[in-house]
Amino acid sequence: MYTETYRSDPARWLAREAPDEPVFFYNPIKLEAQARRFHEGFPGEVTYAVKANPDPLVIEALARGGMTAFDVASPEEMALVRDVAPSARLHYHNPVRSKAEVATARSYGITSWSVDRESELDKLGDIVGVEIAVRLKLPVAGAVYDFGAKFGASEAQTVDLLRSVAARGGVPSLTFHPGTQCRAAEAWVAYIEAAARCAQEAGVTLHRLNVGGGFPAHREDPDPDLQAIFDRIAETVAQAFGPDLPKLVCEPGRALVASAFELALRVKAISGTAVFLNDGIYGGLSEWRDLQASQRLTVYASDGSLRGGALREREVFGPTCDSLDRLSDRVAMPMSLEEGDFVLFHACGAYSTALSTRFNGYGARRIVTLIA
Repeated sequence: MYTETYRSDPARWLAREAPDEPVFFYNPIKLEAQARRFHEGFPGEVTYAVKANPDPLVIEALARGGMTAFDVASPEEMALVRDVAPSARLHYHNPVRSKAEVATARSYGITSWSVDRESELDKLGDIVGVEIAVRLKLPVAGAVYDFGAKFGASEAQTVDLLRSVAARGGVPSLTFHPGTQCRAAEAWVAYIEAAARCAQEAGVTLHRLNVGGGFPAHREDPDPDLQAIFDRIAETVAQAFGPDLPKLVCEPGRALVASAFELALRVKAISGTAVFLNDGIYGGLSEWRDLQASQRLTVYASDGSLRGGALREREVFGPTCDSLDRLSDRVAMPMSLEEGDFVLFHACGAYSTALSTRFNGYGARRIVTLIA
Protein backbone atom coordinates (compact mmCIF):
# COMPACT_ATOMS: atom_id res chain seq x y z
CA MET A 1 0.00 0.00 0.00
CA TYR A 2 1.09 3.57 -0.58
CA THR A 3 -0.60 6.55 1.02
CA GLU A 4 -1.20 10.25 0.55
CA THR A 5 -3.41 12.88 2.16
CA TYR A 6 -6.12 15.14 0.78
CA ARG A 7 -8.13 17.92 2.43
CA SER A 8 -11.47 17.28 0.81
CA ASP A 9 -14.14 14.72 0.05
CA PRO A 10 -13.70 11.69 -2.22
CA ALA A 11 -15.89 13.05 -5.05
CA ARG A 12 -13.70 16.12 -5.57
CA TRP A 13 -10.52 14.06 -5.46
CA LEU A 14 -11.89 11.53 -7.97
CA ALA A 15 -12.95 14.27 -10.39
CA ARG A 16 -9.55 15.94 -10.16
CA GLU A 17 -7.33 12.85 -10.32
CA ALA A 18 -9.51 10.59 -12.52
CA PRO A 19 -7.71 7.47 -11.26
CA ASP A 20 -7.92 4.36 -13.38
CA GLU A 21 -6.82 2.17 -10.46
CA PRO A 22 -8.85 1.36 -7.32
CA VAL A 23 -8.46 3.80 -4.42
CA PHE A 24 -9.18 3.45 -0.71
CA PHE A 25 -10.23 6.59 1.16
CA TYR A 26 -9.30 6.47 4.84
CA ASN A 27 -11.02 8.74 7.35
CA PRO A 28 -9.23 8.67 10.74
CA ILE A 29 -11.97 10.78 12.33
CA LYS A 30 -14.49 8.01 11.66
CA LEU A 31 -12.11 5.43 13.11
CA GLU A 32 -11.58 7.49 16.25
CA ALA A 33 -15.32 7.98 16.66
CA GLN A 34 -16.04 4.27 16.36
CA ALA A 35 -13.27 3.45 18.83
CA ARG A 36 -14.83 5.89 21.32
CA ARG A 37 -18.17 4.17 20.76
CA PHE A 38 -16.64 0.92 21.98
CA HIS A 39 -14.52 2.37 24.79
CA GLU A 40 -17.44 4.35 26.22
CA GLY A 41 -20.17 1.78 25.63
CA PHE A 42 -18.70 -1.68 26.19
CA PRO A 43 -18.60 -2.68 29.89
CA GLY A 44 -15.02 -3.99 29.89
CA GLU A 45 -11.70 -3.98 28.05
CA VAL A 46 -11.72 -3.39 24.30
CA THR A 47 -9.03 -5.06 22.19
CA TYR A 48 -8.67 -4.58 18.44
CA ALA A 49 -8.55 -7.72 16.25
CA VAL A 50 -5.54 -6.81 14.13
CA LYS A 51 -6.40 -9.31 11.38
CA ALA A 52 -9.33 -7.12 10.26
CA ASN A 53 -6.99 -4.41 8.98
CA PRO A 54 -3.30 -4.53 9.94
CA ASP A 55 -2.33 -1.29 8.22
CA PRO A 56 0.00 0.72 10.50
CA LEU A 57 -2.25 3.76 9.89
CA VAL A 58 -5.01 1.93 11.76
CA ILE A 59 -2.84 0.64 14.61
CA GLU A 60 -1.31 4.10 15.12
CA ALA A 61 -4.70 5.83 15.20
CA LEU A 62 -6.15 3.34 17.68
CA ALA A 63 -3.10 3.57 19.93
CA ARG A 64 -3.34 7.39 19.90
CA GLY A 65 -7.00 7.06 20.81
CA GLY A 66 -6.29 4.97 23.91
CA MET A 67 -6.35 1.39 22.65
CA THR A 68 -3.96 -0.41 25.01
CA ALA A 69 -4.64 -4.06 24.11
CA PHE A 70 -4.73 -5.88 20.78
CA ASP A 71 -5.89 -9.31 19.67
CA VAL A 72 -3.09 -10.84 17.59
CA ALA A 73 -3.10 -14.10 15.63
CA SER A 74 0.52 -14.46 14.51
CA PRO A 75 4.08 -13.40 15.38
CA GLU A 76 3.98 -10.89 12.50
CA GLU A 77 0.97 -9.16 14.04
CA MET A 78 2.76 -9.12 17.41
CA ALA A 79 5.77 -7.41 15.85
CA LEU A 80 3.54 -4.89 14.09
CA VAL A 81 1.74 -3.87 17.29
CA ARG A 82 4.92 -3.77 19.36
CA ASP A 83 6.55 -1.53 16.74
CA VAL A 84 3.67 0.96 16.88
CA ALA A 85 2.58 0.58 20.51
CA PRO A 86 5.46 -0.93 22.53
CA SER A 87 3.59 -1.12 25.84
CA ALA A 88 0.35 -2.60 24.45
CA ARG A 89 -0.99 -5.82 25.92
CA LEU A 90 -1.24 -8.71 23.46
CA HIS A 91 -3.98 -11.34 23.51
CA TYR A 92 -2.88 -14.35 21.44
CA HIS A 93 -6.26 -15.93 20.76
CA ASN A 94 -5.46 -18.00 17.70
CA PRO A 95 -5.90 -21.34 19.52
CA VAL A 96 -3.70 -23.47 17.23
CA ARG A 97 0.03 -22.70 17.13
CA SER A 98 3.31 -24.30 16.21
CA LYS A 99 5.97 -24.76 18.89
CA ALA A 100 8.06 -22.09 17.17
CA GLU A 101 5.13 -19.65 17.32
CA VAL A 102 4.67 -20.38 21.02
CA ALA A 103 8.34 -19.63 21.68
CA THR A 104 8.18 -16.38 19.69
CA ALA A 105 4.99 -15.32 21.44
CA ARG A 106 6.55 -15.85 24.85
CA SER A 107 9.29 -13.41 23.90
CA TYR A 108 6.62 -10.76 23.30
CA GLY A 109 5.09 -11.21 26.75
CA ILE A 110 1.58 -12.40 25.90
CA THR A 111 -1.12 -11.30 28.35
CA SER A 112 -3.72 -13.93 27.44
CA TRP A 113 -3.59 -17.19 25.47
CA SER A 114 -6.53 -19.23 24.19
CA VAL A 115 -6.83 -23.00 23.79
CA ASP A 116 -9.57 -25.26 22.48
CA ARG A 117 -7.97 -28.69 22.97
CA GLU A 118 -5.73 -30.45 25.49
CA SER A 119 -2.86 -30.88 23.03
CA GLU A 120 -2.60 -27.10 22.57
CA LEU A 121 -2.59 -26.62 26.33
CA ASP A 122 0.26 -29.16 26.56
CA LYS A 123 2.17 -27.18 23.94
CA LEU A 124 2.22 -24.08 26.16
CA GLY A 125 4.24 -25.85 28.86
CA ASP A 126 4.46 -24.04 32.20
CA ILE A 127 1.34 -21.88 32.61
CA VAL A 128 1.54 -21.08 36.33
CA GLY A 129 0.06 -17.62 36.82
CA VAL A 130 -0.70 -17.27 33.09
CA GLU A 131 -4.19 -16.38 31.82
CA ILE A 132 -5.56 -19.16 29.61
CA ALA A 133 -8.90 -18.51 27.92
CA VAL A 134 -10.64 -21.71 26.89
CA ARG A 135 -12.48 -21.19 23.62
CA LEU A 136 -16.08 -22.40 23.62
CA LYS A 137 -18.16 -23.13 20.53
CA LEU A 138 -21.94 -23.45 20.22
CA PRO A 139 -24.37 -24.09 17.36
CA VAL A 140 -25.93 -20.63 17.47
CA ALA A 141 -27.74 -18.69 14.75
CA GLY A 142 -27.43 -15.03 13.85
CA ALA A 143 -24.01 -14.82 12.21
CA VAL A 144 -23.20 -14.54 8.52
CA TYR A 145 -20.88 -17.50 8.88
CA ASP A 146 -19.99 -19.84 11.73
CA PHE A 147 -16.61 -19.43 13.45
CA GLY A 148 -17.18 -22.69 15.35
CA ALA A 149 -16.55 -24.72 12.20
CA LYS A 150 -12.79 -24.30 12.71
CA PHE A 151 -12.12 -23.45 16.36
CA GLY A 152 -13.70 -24.09 19.73
CA ALA A 153 -14.45 -26.78 22.30
CA SER A 154 -17.85 -28.23 23.13
CA GLU A 155 -19.37 -27.47 26.52
CA ALA A 156 -18.15 -30.80 27.92
CA GLN A 157 -14.66 -30.26 26.53
CA THR A 158 -14.65 -26.70 27.84
CA VAL A 159 -15.40 -27.96 31.36
CA ASP A 160 -12.49 -30.42 31.17
CA LEU A 161 -10.12 -27.76 29.82
CA LEU A 162 -11.06 -25.25 32.52
CA ARG A 163 -10.32 -27.87 35.17
CA SER A 164 -7.02 -28.69 33.50
CA VAL A 165 -5.98 -25.03 33.36
CA ALA A 166 -6.74 -24.63 37.07
CA ALA A 167 -4.94 -27.87 37.97
CA ARG A 168 -1.80 -26.69 36.15
CA GLY A 169 -1.75 -23.39 38.01
CA GLY A 170 -3.06 -21.28 35.15
CA VAL A 171 -5.58 -18.46 35.46
CA PRO A 172 -8.81 -19.79 33.93
CA SER A 173 -10.76 -17.53 31.61
CA LEU A 174 -13.19 -18.26 28.82
CA THR A 175 -13.55 -16.88 25.32
CA PHE A 176 -15.88 -17.35 22.38
CA HIS A 177 -16.64 -15.81 19.02
CA PRO A 178 -20.32 -15.71 18.00
CA GLY A 179 -19.56 -15.37 14.27
CA THR A 180 -19.45 -12.30 12.11
CA GLN A 181 -21.87 -9.44 11.43
CA CYS A 182 -24.28 -10.42 14.25
CA ARG A 183 -26.93 -7.68 14.28
CA ALA A 184 -28.79 -8.96 17.37
CA ALA A 185 -27.58 -9.85 20.86
CA GLU A 186 -29.08 -13.35 21.00
CA ALA A 187 -25.84 -15.03 19.90
CA TRP A 188 -23.95 -13.45 22.80
CA VAL A 189 -26.75 -14.32 25.23
CA ALA A 190 -26.56 -18.03 24.35
CA TYR A 191 -22.77 -18.07 24.69
CA ILE A 192 -22.70 -16.19 28.00
CA GLU A 193 -25.26 -18.52 29.55
CA ALA A 194 -23.27 -21.54 28.34
CA ALA A 195 -20.05 -20.00 29.69
CA ALA A 196 -21.61 -19.65 33.14
CA ARG A 197 -22.76 -23.29 33.05
CA CYS A 198 -19.27 -24.45 32.08
CA ALA A 199 -17.56 -22.46 34.85
CA GLN A 200 -20.00 -23.72 37.45
CA GLU A 201 -19.64 -27.36 36.38
CA ALA A 202 -15.85 -27.05 36.25
CA GLY A 203 -15.83 -25.56 39.74
CA VAL A 204 -13.76 -22.54 38.73
CA THR A 205 -14.22 -18.80 39.00
CA LEU A 206 -13.44 -17.19 35.67
CA HIS A 207 -10.89 -14.40 35.74
CA ARG A 208 -12.28 -12.92 32.52
CA LEU A 209 -14.89 -13.61 29.89
CA ASN A 210 -13.94 -12.57 26.38
CA VAL A 211 -17.12 -12.16 24.34
CA GLY A 212 -15.18 -12.06 21.07
CA GLY A 213 -15.96 -10.00 18.03
CA GLY A 214 -18.91 -10.43 15.70
CA PHE A 215 -20.21 -6.92 16.31
CA PRO A 216 -21.85 -5.66 13.13
CA ALA A 217 -20.46 -2.98 10.87
CA HIS A 218 -22.72 -0.55 9.03
CA ARG A 219 -22.83 -2.55 5.78
CA GLU A 220 -26.55 -2.07 5.33
CA ASP A 221 -29.09 0.34 6.80
CA PRO A 222 -29.92 1.10 9.51
CA ASP A 223 -26.68 1.58 11.43
CA PRO A 224 -26.54 -1.29 13.97
CA ASP A 225 -27.41 -0.43 17.56
CA LEU A 226 -24.14 -1.44 19.23
CA GLN A 227 -25.13 0.04 22.58
CA ALA A 228 -28.15 -2.24 22.75
CA ILE A 229 -25.82 -5.22 22.24
CA PHE A 230 -23.38 -3.93 24.88
CA ASP A 231 -26.20 -3.44 27.39
CA ARG A 232 -27.63 -6.90 26.75
CA ILE A 233 -24.19 -8.46 27.22
CA ALA A 234 -23.73 -6.74 30.58
CA GLU A 235 -27.24 -7.66 31.71
CA THR A 236 -26.85 -11.32 30.72
CA VAL A 237 -23.44 -11.66 32.40
CA ALA A 238 -24.86 -10.26 35.65
CA GLN A 239 -27.80 -12.67 35.53
CA ALA A 240 -25.80 -15.72 34.52
CA PHE A 241 -22.80 -15.35 36.85
CA GLY A 242 -24.27 -13.60 39.89
CA PRO A 243 -21.59 -12.83 42.51
CA ASP A 244 -18.85 -14.61 40.50
CA LEU A 245 -18.90 -11.86 37.88
CA PRO A 246 -15.90 -12.12 35.54
CA LYS A 247 -14.24 -9.09 33.99
CA LEU A 248 -15.31 -8.59 30.39
CA VAL A 249 -13.22 -8.30 27.25
CA CYS A 250 -14.21 -7.92 23.60
CA GLU A 251 -12.15 -8.10 20.41
CA PRO A 252 -13.93 -6.21 17.62
CA GLY A 253 -12.33 -6.03 14.20
CA ARG A 254 -14.86 -5.37 11.45
CA ALA A 255 -17.14 -3.17 13.57
CA LEU A 256 -14.23 -0.97 14.60
CA VAL A 257 -12.53 -0.35 11.28
CA ALA A 258 -15.04 -0.94 8.48
CA SER A 259 -16.61 2.53 8.44
CA ALA A 260 -13.22 4.27 8.35
CA PHE A 261 -12.49 3.17 4.76
CA GLU A 262 -14.33 3.56 1.47
CA LEU A 263 -13.30 1.91 -1.79
CA ALA A 264 -13.63 3.87 -5.03
CA LEU A 265 -13.84 1.77 -8.19
CA ARG A 266 -14.28 2.86 -11.79
CA VAL A 267 -16.76 1.43 -14.27
CA LYS A 268 -14.79 -0.18 -17.10
CA ALA A 269 -17.75 -1.36 -19.13
CA ILE A 270 -21.51 -1.95 -19.02
CA SER A 271 -23.26 -4.76 -20.84
CA GLY A 272 -26.98 -5.07 -20.23
CA THR A 273 -27.42 -5.53 -16.50
CA ALA A 274 -23.75 -6.43 -16.02
CA VAL A 275 -21.13 -3.91 -14.91
CA PHE A 276 -17.36 -4.45 -15.03
CA LEU A 277 -15.30 -2.67 -12.37
CA ASN A 278 -11.56 -2.17 -11.96
CA ASP A 279 -11.38 -4.30 -8.81
CA GLY A 280 -13.20 -7.37 -7.54
CA ILE A 281 -12.94 -10.48 -5.38
CA TYR A 282 -9.17 -10.76 -5.80
CA GLY A 283 -8.75 -7.20 -4.53
CA GLY A 284 -10.57 -4.89 -2.16
CA LEU A 285 -13.86 -6.81 -2.50
CA SER A 286 -12.31 -10.22 -1.81
CA GLU A 287 -14.41 -10.95 1.27
CA TRP A 288 -17.58 -10.38 -0.74
CA ARG A 289 -17.26 -13.91 -2.10
CA ASP A 290 -18.51 -15.12 1.30
CA LEU A 291 -20.53 -12.18 2.64
CA GLN A 292 -23.65 -10.76 1.10
CA ALA A 293 -22.65 -7.80 -1.03
CA SER A 294 -23.13 -4.49 0.76
CA GLN A 295 -25.74 -2.18 -0.77
CA ARG A 296 -24.22 0.93 0.81
CA LEU A 297 -22.63 2.74 -2.09
CA THR A 298 -22.62 6.10 -3.87
CA VAL A 299 -22.08 6.63 -7.59
CA TYR A 300 -20.41 9.69 -9.08
CA ALA A 301 -20.04 10.75 -12.69
CA SER A 302 -16.50 11.39 -13.90
CA ASP A 303 -16.89 15.12 -13.10
CA GLY A 304 -17.71 14.31 -9.47
CA SER A 305 -21.45 14.98 -9.70
CA LEU A 306 -23.79 12.59 -7.93
CA ARG A 307 -25.61 9.95 -9.97
CA GLY A 308 -29.15 9.71 -8.66
CA GLY A 309 -32.48 8.51 -9.90
CA ALA A 310 -34.04 5.08 -10.19
CA LEU A 311 -31.93 2.04 -9.31
CA ARG A 312 -31.33 -1.17 -11.21
CA GLU A 313 -29.88 -4.40 -9.83
CA ARG A 314 -26.68 -5.27 -11.61
CA GLU A 315 -24.38 -8.24 -11.81
CA VAL A 316 -20.92 -7.03 -10.82
CA PHE A 317 -17.70 -8.40 -12.32
CA GLY A 318 -14.12 -7.56 -11.40
CA PRO A 319 -11.30 -6.82 -13.88
CA THR A 320 -9.40 -10.11 -13.93
CA CYS A 321 -9.42 -12.65 -16.72
CA ASP A 322 -11.32 -15.09 -14.52
CA SER A 323 -15.05 -15.75 -14.67
CA LEU A 324 -15.10 -16.39 -10.89
CA ASP A 325 -14.32 -12.70 -10.37
CA ARG A 326 -17.87 -11.61 -9.62
CA LEU A 327 -19.78 -10.58 -6.52
CA SER A 328 -22.04 -13.17 -4.91
CA ASP A 329 -25.11 -10.91 -5.09
CA ARG A 330 -26.48 -8.30 -7.45
CA VAL A 331 -25.92 -4.70 -6.41
CA ALA A 332 -28.39 -1.85 -6.94
CA MET A 333 -26.88 1.02 -8.95
CA PRO A 334 -28.45 4.01 -10.74
CA MET A 335 -29.99 3.28 -14.15
CA SER A 336 -28.08 6.35 -15.35
CA LEU A 337 -24.73 4.63 -14.68
CA GLU A 338 -22.16 5.19 -17.44
CA GLU A 339 -18.74 3.87 -18.33
CA GLY A 340 -16.09 5.95 -16.56
CA ASP A 341 -18.27 6.60 -13.50
CA PHE A 342 -16.94 6.00 -10.00
CA VAL A 343 -18.64 3.65 -7.53
CA LEU A 344 -17.79 4.46 -3.92
CA PHE A 345 -18.39 1.44 -1.69
CA HIS A 346 -18.81 2.43 1.96
CA ALA A 347 -17.69 0.46 5.04
CA CYS A 348 -14.80 -1.26 3.26
CA GLY A 349 -12.18 -1.05 6.00
CA ALA A 350 -12.35 -4.65 7.19
CA TYR A 351 -10.76 -7.61 5.42
CA SER A 352 -10.10 -5.53 2.31
CA THR A 353 -6.56 -4.15 2.34
CA ALA A 354 -5.53 -7.26 4.27
CA LEU A 355 -6.83 -9.68 1.63
CA SER A 356 -6.15 -7.76 -1.57
CA THR A 357 -3.92 -9.60 -4.05
CA ARG A 358 -2.19 -8.62 -7.29
CA PHE A 359 -3.74 -11.40 -9.35
CA ASN A 360 -3.56 -10.52 -13.05
CA GLY A 361 -1.85 -7.28 -12.06
CA TYR A 362 -4.97 -5.83 -10.45
CA GLY A 363 -5.87 -5.04 -6.84
CA ALA A 364 -6.30 -1.95 -4.68
CA ARG A 365 -3.02 -0.61 -3.30
CA ARG A 366 -3.56 3.15 -2.97
CA ILE A 367 -4.84 4.82 0.22
CA VAL A 368 -5.85 8.47 0.35
CA THR A 369 -6.25 9.82 3.88
CA LEU A 370 -8.96 12.44 4.25
CA ILE A 371 -7.87 15.08 6.75
CA ALA A 372 -10.53 17.76 6.25
